[in-house]
Amino acid sequence: MAASESLNIVRARIGDRIADIERRVSRLRPVDIAARMEAIRALAADHGLTALEGLADYGAHHAMMPGHAQATRACLDHMDEALDSDRAADRESILAALAIRLH
Repeated sequence: MAASESLNIVRARIGDRIADIERRVSRLRPVDIAARMEAIRALAADHGLTALEGLADYGAHHAMMPGHAQATRACLDHMDEALDSDRAADRESILAALAIRLH
């Protein structure tokens, strides 16, 4: 299997996890959101998806803080962009856009 096919399979699996969070976010406890974001972060890190790793890390940490619903929604809104990214530099751009949106 080619590396790009392998990465596409990983992206599809992560996309399914993101979709699951989006469907259930209003019913999930903050600790469950954090755990799901951490699982996405780990999978992204294992496969070199740097932008997604950073965004999921942010989402995992902020899921446990006051204002978590707004932070989680903002993270989810940027997930597709991060999932499609192949550039490490996109990590900072996406996190900066998220910070501007939340502040």
